[in-house]
Amino acid sequence: MNVTPRSAAPRRRSLAFLFTALLTLLSLPAPAQAWWNQDWAYRKQITIDAGSTGADIKADVSGQVVLVRLHDGVFNFAEAGADGADLRFVADDDQTPLVFHIEKYDSVFNIAFVWVQLPAVKAGASQAIWMYYGNAEAVPGSDAKATYDANQTLVYHFGERGTPVADSTGYGHLADNAVEVTDGGLVGNSARLDGQNLVRLPAKPSLAVPAGGTLTWSAWIKPAAAGVDAVLYSQSSGGNPGLVIGLAKGQLYMDVTDATGEMRQSPFSPPITDTNWHHVALVAGVQTTLFVDGQPGPAFALPLPALDGAPTLGGEIGADGSISGGFQGEIDELQLSKVTRDPTAIRLAAINQGTQDLLVQFGTDEGQGGHSGYFGVILAAVTFDAWVVIGVLAVMALVSWWVMYTKGLYTGSIHRANAVFNTQFQTLRQDLTTLESKRALSEDERKQIQKSSMFRMYEVGVREILHRFEIQGHASALSAESIEAIRASVDAESVRENQRLSKGMVLLTIAISGGPFVGLLGTVVGVMITFAAVAAAGEVNINAIAPGISAALLATAAGMFVAIPALFGYNYLLTRIKEIQANMAVFVDEFVTRMAEMYPASALDKP
Repeated sequence: MNVTPRSAAPRRRSLAFLFTALLTLLSLPAPAQAWWNQDWAYRKQITIDAGSTGADIKADVSGQVVLVRLHDGVFNFAEAGADGADLRFVADDDQTPLVFHIEKYDSVFNIAFVWVQLPAVKAGASQAIWMYYGNAEAVPGSDAKATYDANQTLVYHFGERGTPVADSTGYGHLADNAVEVTDGGLVGNSARLDGQNLVRLPAKPSLAVPAGGTLTWSAWIKPAAAGVDAVLYSQSSGGNPGLVIGLAKGQLYMDVTDATGEMRQSPFSPPITDTNWHHVALVAGVQTTLFVDGQPGPAFALPLPALDGAPTLGGEIGADGSISGGFQGEIDELQLSKVTRDPTAIRLAAINQGTQDLLVQFGTDEGQGGHSGYFGVILAAVTFDAWVVIGVLAVMALVSWWVMYTKGLYTGSIHRANAVFNTQFQTLRQDLTTLESKRALSEDERKQIQKSSMFRMYEVGVREILHRFEIQGHASALSAESIEAIRASVDAESVRENQRLSKGMVLLTIAISGGPFVGLLGTVVGVMITFAAVAAAGEVNINAIAPGISAALLATAAGMFVAIPALFGYNYLLTRIKEIQANMAVFVDEFVTRMAEMYPASALDKP
């Protein structure tokens, strides 16, 4: 009797418990709040991290409009509407809808840019909002005009092609002209300027600034060359130069000219020494400050003159209509406000809209039943190309399993039938042909050995023997030549039996060697798409990359899932086949030997 040591049993129970606990933790759903609306099938938690691990904001900001970038790495476009009409954003209480608008939603390349208004961003704290999607009946919920407060007088996203640039605020300040745009902007499309084409804003009272008034101006710029001299923004005062914001050898500056013609210039900021995207801003009031990439320069007293002319972006128009200081490069996200925005809000915008967004972090996707677990997150991030690869691997898996199943049944039946036949064959002592003529077999035994490969070889040999007996008219002797000919016939049948045994085995070798490579191809393509989407979205935090990488690795896991069972099955079947082949080889030798012994050639000479 085998007795398990007492010390081993508790250890096994502990291992079993740990394994069960691990599986439970992997699939355990996190506590889910009440569902905002049952018509939406999915939701994703988005964390606004203003703490030390995120944007590290030191002061509260109210009414901030936050950019949410969506791409394959963080969002399952396949489950959402083709135009994003079913997108909704809800506060952490899962009851209060948040105002938002979609700047760009591309379901072909799976990228989207959405602006969401938050009631407040708390200093040093994190807050969660929910993004709902998956409702085919939903009407569009995007509302650009309501996204911005009444003090925001202009927002240009530069998403228009061939038409004048449109304002996303409630003021509706349509530009006087169209501008060339490029898809490779920082946030969606951007304006591409060549130094001669300007963006002419309308001369509207809502864009005018009284003398000594307040103004917040900001934009993203990407100079075509480093250290350039250019005018970024200008607005006249009573037909005379009033305000100019520009670059002097890459340094951001501000010029103001009052009604007397006196020009005063702000201190210069640190220079922009590369051709990357940079956030530039000006906050003018009692104290005026220039910002580059969210970092403020020194405050200075430089009140604004009365500004009532038509503003221009990308250069300055002189009294004679000539263009001076033309900017060459790209400009994105031009924003004007008639109040002084908090410096923290400027820094928050630079962090949130930049290429390394530390503010917005994405959580897991949930279905109506709650979190779908880690595998649900992975499946939600699987791209179409990965599904194609996984589909191919699924077909390979099904084929290999079918081969293993049918081949296992076939070799098993051959092995059992050969054993039965061999038992009967060993009883033959005088005449090898008695099994063929059924004299020594019952009906049940006959049916049983029909599946034997050795019996089929035996049948070929017996037919050859009887045929030669009939030709030579002698039923008890075979010549040496006849024996060799019969042996060749039996060997030929042995080859055919070996071919039957090996049929389909090549499909297992394909699954073993090809499955991992097909899966690896899917992973490589998935990683390429993930990084391309991240680069296009301008977001490089781990939460943006991890789901896409995990989904890409699923293809490799699927390839291994195909190959490993096929490898085990192939080795098992190969062992069984070799055993059957060895038995058949032994049978051929034994059959020929007995044949030569029972029907000796010397008997042909006897009368």
